[in-house]
Parts: sequence; structure tokens; C-alpha cells
Amino acid sequence: MKQATAVNPTTKLCPDCGPLRLPIFLIALLIFGAGLCPMTDAQTLLTAEDSLALVDPFIGTGPDGHTFPGATVPFGMVQLSPDTQIRPFKKSYKWASGYRYEDSTILGFSHTHFSGSGHSDLGDVLLQPISGDVQLEPGDSDKPRSGYRSAFSHEKEQATPGYYAVDLLDYGIHAELTATARVGVHRFHYPADKPAHVLLDLRSSIYNYPGKVLWSRLRIREDGTITGMRETRGWAPGRQLYFAMRFSQPIQQHSLYDREPEPVEYHGFKTPGTTPEDTQALEGRGIVAVFGFDPQGQPLVVKVALSPVSEEGAIANMNAEVPGFDFDAVHRAATAAWSKELARVDIRAPEATRKNLYTAIYHAMLSPNLTMDVDGGYRGPDNQIHHAAGYQFVSNLSLWDTFRAEQPLMTLLEPEARTEDLVNSMLASRRESPFGILPVWQEQGIETWCMIGYHAVPEIADAYMKGVHGFDTDEALRAVVASANYGPYGSLDEYMRMGYVPVDHDDEAASKTVEYAFDDWTIAQMAQGMKRPDVAETFLKRAGNWRNNFNVKDGFVEPRLANGEYRVPFDPAKAGAGSGFTEGNAWQYSWYQPQDVRGLIDLLGGKQQLIDKLDAMFDAKVDPHQYADVEDISGMIGQYIHGNEPSHHLAYLYDYASAPVRTQERLVQIVDSQYRPAPDGLVGNDDLGQMSAWLLFTSLGFYPVAPASNEYVIGRPFVDEAVLHLPNGKTFTVVAEHLSAENAYIKAVTLNGKPLERMFVRHQEIMQGGELRFVMSTKAEATWSIQPLEAPYSMTAAH
Repeated sequence: MKQATAVNPTTKLCPDCGPLRLPIFLIALLIFGAGLCPMTDAQTLLTAEDSLALVDPFIGTGPDGHTFPGATVPFGMVQLSPDTQIRPFKKSYKWASGYRYEDSTILGFSHTHFSGSGHSDLGDVLLQPISGDVQLEPGDSDKPRSGYRSAFSHEKEQATPGYYAVDLLDYGIHAELTATARVGVHRFHYPADKPAHVLLDLRSSIYNYPGKVLWSRLRIREDGTITGMRETRGWAPGRQLYFAMRFSQPIQQHSLYDREPEPVEYHGFKTPGTTPEDTQALEGRGIVAVFGFDPQGQPLVVKVALSPVSEEGAIANMNAEVPGFDFDAVHRAATAAWSKELARVDIRAPEATRKNLYTAIYHAMLSPNLTMDVDGGYRGPDNQIHHAAGYQFVSNLSLWDTFRAEQPLMTLLEPEARTEDLVNSMLASRRESPFGILPVWQEQGIETWCMIGYHAVPEIADAYMKGVHGFDTDEALRAVVASANYGPYGSLDEYMRMGYVPVDHDDEAASKTVEYAFDDWTIAQMAQGMKRPDVAETFLKRAGNWRNNFNVKDGFVEPRLANGEYRVPFDPAKAGAGSGFTEGNAWQYSWYQPQDVRGLIDLLGGKQQLIDKLDAMFDAKVDPHQYADVEDISGMIGQYIHGNEPSHHLAYLYDYASAPVRTQERLVQIVDSQYRPAPDGLVGNDDLGQMSAWLLFTSLGFYPVAPASNEYVIGRPFVDEAVLHLPNGKTFTVVAEHLSAENAYIKAVTLNGKPLERMFVRHQEIMQGGELRFVMSTKAEATWSIQPLEAPYSMTAAH
């Protein structure tokens, strides 16, 4: 598959741009980004530009990664990216990010996208530059020039962090995109011999369906500023988003249309304006606008600011972040922001590995997203306006995914700024929630109720246990307890009463029991740290509830009825509707008790029995049709499913059974088959950074099997050397001596020069700085693997 080429992010792309005029925040960004630590490869030091060139935003845009290639800054509100298809809701899964690499046409460029989600929404405020005649409908991708979409070629497409460019072949237009946190900036180069237009389509939406747009509004203000909003009934019901748009050249003509399909039972009375051309404002559910320009050989710059609060908020965001029209200045600032983030980890490894890993860092730093105006205003889960004081309100929280590795990664790389903002945002959301609980899967401040568990809890507990305390810790403990005790949510009332979720009326019952039990354990950890033994005792007891769904007769977690009996017949391979499991089956969920792996070993009858179960899972012969009706199932190795999160810790469980060689072998099997530097290089949804965070941790040689334990379980490294530049100013270095395809096993491990006689490193040891050194060897020489080593945390083990 041919790769799109990257551009040098410092190249001046427009010779006729005006003088550089930077707002203060951009100047600061450039200054702080200028003195960044260089990257290293096997022979040379890399510059910041080289590390940027190693990021390939096209990785994951192929079959199942669901990533987008467009322009954004770290954790930004705007993700300005091309949309290649907008399909009906039930056919939208493949286009969850709006873009799919194998497509050949582009509808336009919208300003909001999820990175790697398995369900979707967004695609707000779509713009399409057009030369010549204008069509108001997108048309059919299989019928050239049947609508406003345009053909494109990957040979004329470029993407680097903070920048995207493509030639729209049907129009002869070269389009460029960049962004600040709240503003998307376009630059369109039109052919000289045709009229120049920009089409705005407020109907277009990812995961679309008739009636999704509840209402929308568009207004041309006296100074030429375009403002508007739309409210949609999508993943987040009743989500409102406001925008403001300005052009670098005067609007020569405009046309406003309401294309809502007939029949409409009640139109209301007509607004002023006799034609689309003399209408200044319009409201409705099918708004399309066309703006005409006379570029006279000059590129047209369009800037679009977003706000969750109001049109005035969007204008204020634009004035604060992009007061002028200097596209290159915004591009340079975006490049500097990404250079700063990528410099947090220096990697020495083969080029393909470095490309995968720097792209993984990039993907891991796309979410959660800023969701507030420059004045602190944001929209909470009650759909009301609130103000954040002393923190940045963030949202787009895929908590079922990110509690496993994505957020633990942030506690290493960005504990203060990002992690504290996240926790404060979740606490604010709980205060504003009509149900008084923490977020479950939150989109732009609005709860979607997607997935299971109360996994905001482990993210808060993990932060607390790692010494991140920039929030009201007493309120945080009250919040996690309130979420765990809210009976109307997810059959929690039955869970608290019976010690498990019965499958009689809940088809995800078995998955909920084991996930609730882990979340409960993290509350116990936090309560113990806060000297609250009353809370700790209650939740430590609940943490053992996973046993109530574990059938010792066959060694599987199984759905259980309210009368106490296990449901029969039972097939551990059954997934989907009627299985009792969430996006998986008993082969993945039976080993989800990371807080109590020793307890699992005891119930199975010993360490060898766990090894045998894990081997049977990895080595199973599976008919793919078994998962035909289950979304998000990809990346299968036997019954191991790397494309879905419940499997992510499983290779590390061999360590607990004193078989680290098997962990090392399975990790090679996973990394080699599930990741590569190509559009199809992510076998499953990146899930807002979780798949990428797994790869980064695993390549460093350790992984957070049980967040809130403060332990990272040893796997094996996939890099020759990596240096973590920690936020406290210290560095932690991982070195792998003699690493090669043949030397794929650990012979010895030292931490700061002393032999490591346990299969984990502690968070505090990493944050203190130092060196973790692996000596790699052949399997025959892997003596570290046969030594008696202290196992990682387990609640039933002496510790």
C-alpha cells in the first residue's frame, strides 16, 4: 500500500503570505518548543523536525484503526480533518473517524473527530472549497461529479502533526489545514480561471441519519463574520456546538438554503429575504450556505472557531487564538506544540519501530479534548453552562478503554497539567450530573452512557495513588464511592445485594461483575491511602466479587442466574447477544481480575493451570464467523483479541505464573502481528489512544496490568534505548543490550545497577529517575526467567 509522503513542517508553503503576527500564547509556545531535547536513533541524534517526520498520521486510517489524518494540536478542541464518506447510521462503523484510506473522494473538511472510537458522532461544520459551478448535495462517490465531493489522490496528500494538505482534483484546488486548540485554519489555493466558492454544510454528520440535526442556525454579521450553531441527537443527545467563521478576503456573494426534505408539517413564518442571495440569517434543520470570492491569484484563508457555549464565545476564542490570517504562523505554532510533546520520549530503535512509537505518542496525545472557551465557560452533563476555575475542562472520555494504559501513561508523562485537569473535569461533571455520578463515556461534556463499568474511578484512584493530588481529594473519594453505590446504574443494585450481576435481565452481567470488582478494588486502594479504613474494608470485600461468577468446575467466568445457578448451556466461545459478556466472551473475561491474579491461580488449581488456560486461548482455532455480529472484534490470535481492550493485559499474566518467557514470546507474537507503520497498521480501533499506549508501554518493557497498584509488570523491551523526560526534570532510561530477533529473551535485569529480583517496577522508582537495563539473549540463555522472582501485586498474596 503506497504511503503518503510527509512535508517538512517548517517549509514555507505560501510565498505571498503576510508578515508574521503572533498572539502571546503562540510566541510562548514557539519559545518553549525551541530548546527541545533531540531524538536518537541507532547512529545519530535526531532533531525535533526528524521526530515530527517519524509521525505518520495515516497509520490507523485503514480498515479498523478509525484514526483521522487531519490537523490538530495536543488535546485540542478542534480536529480539522477530511471526511471521505458520510453513510447512514447503520452503515457508518467503517467511517467512525470520517476518513478511510481506501476512499477516493473527499466531501469536505469538518472540525471535530474522534481518534479511533468504535462508535461515533461529530463531523461538525463541514467546509468544501469549490471552483466553478456549485452543487448543493454531496453526491455519490461512485458517480464522479454527481455532487460537491471531489476526487483526490494519496500522491497529492500530505499529513504531519498539526498540518494536512490535499489536492481536490475535480476543482484544481490545493487545500491546506492547520489548527490551534479552538480554531481550525484553512488555506485554499484556487485556479485563476474559475469562480471561487466555499460551501458550508450544517447537515453533514458522522453516524448520520434523517432527523439527527435537531436545529441549526446561520447568520452573516455586519462585519462579515459568519456565526451559527447546531444541535444534534447523536451519541450525545442534545449536543450543542457553536462556531464563528471569518475569511481573509471579502465575501462577494452568498446564498443561504434550508434543504430540509419535505414534507415539513410546520415551517413557521418566513424570515426576511426574497432569495437565497439576499437572506442574511437562516434557521432550520437542513442549512447549506455558499460564499463566493474573487481571490485574484491569492490564497483564501478561512478560520473557524468552536465553542460549546455560544456564538460570542466562538468569536472570543478566535480573537484570542488567531486574531489575524497568518496560516504559516499557526502552522509553526502547532508544529512547536507537537515537538514539545514528542520530546518527552527519546527512542533508539529500527526506523519502523520508531515510526510506530512516535505515531503512538501522537495518537495518545489527541484525547481527552479541551472542551471550554478561553473564559472558562463549558457545557456540563446537565447541558447547562458552567465555568472552570483553575483548570482546563476536558471531555471525550472513552473511560472503558483509557483506564487501562492511556491514562496511566499520562500519569508518567503529564501528571500535573493533563491528569489534574482530567480529574477536576470529572469531579465537576459529577457535581453537574443529574444522576450525581462520574462520567461513563462523555462526549463534549454530555454523557452518552456507552459501555459498562464506572471506570472514571480507577483513573481517579490511579492518579491519587501516584501522588497526583491537584484536586479536592476528599471530594474525589466521595465521588468514586457515590458512583460505585448508585443502584439504578448498570444493575448495581443487584450487584451490591447479591455480590454479582445476575444475567436474568442483564445481557452483559458477567462482564459487569468482573469490571465492577476491579473498580471497587481501586476505591479500596485510594481509601487506604487516605486513612479511611471503613471505606477500604467495604470495597476490598466487593473487590472479591469476581469469584461469584467464576465456575471452578470448568475454570471460566460464566453468566449466573438470580437463583444462584450458572446458566446452561454454556459455551465459553459465545460472544455478542445472549452471551452475558460485553464485546467478547469467557475466553477473554475469565482472566480479568488484575487485582487478584493469585486468587485466580488458586481457583484454577495452580500456576500451570493458568499457563494452560492462557495457551489454550492464544492457540485456539477460531471460526471468524463466530464474531460476525459483534462490533470491535479484530486482531485475533486464537481467542485473544488485541483489537479490544479486555485482552490487553493477558500476555502479562504468565508472569504471575512464574513463566515470564511465555509473556515475552506472546508479546513478540502480538507486536509483530498487530502493529506496523502503514494505514492498516492498527488492527483495531485506537480507542482514543489506548491501543497506542499499549504499544508504547510494551515497547518500553513494562505495562500497568493493575492501575492503582503503582506497579508496572515486566514484559520485554522492543527498543534498544528509550529515555523518558519526566515532568519533574528527571530522566528514566530503558536500555536493552544485544536486542535482536534472535536475542528476544531476558537474561538479566538491573534497576539502577542492582539486579531486579521481581517482575515489576514501581511508579515511584520511575519518577525518581534512573535506569532499567535489560540484557537480552537467546531462549537457552534466558536465566532471569527461571529465577524465583517476586510476583506483582495480588490482593490475596502476602505483599
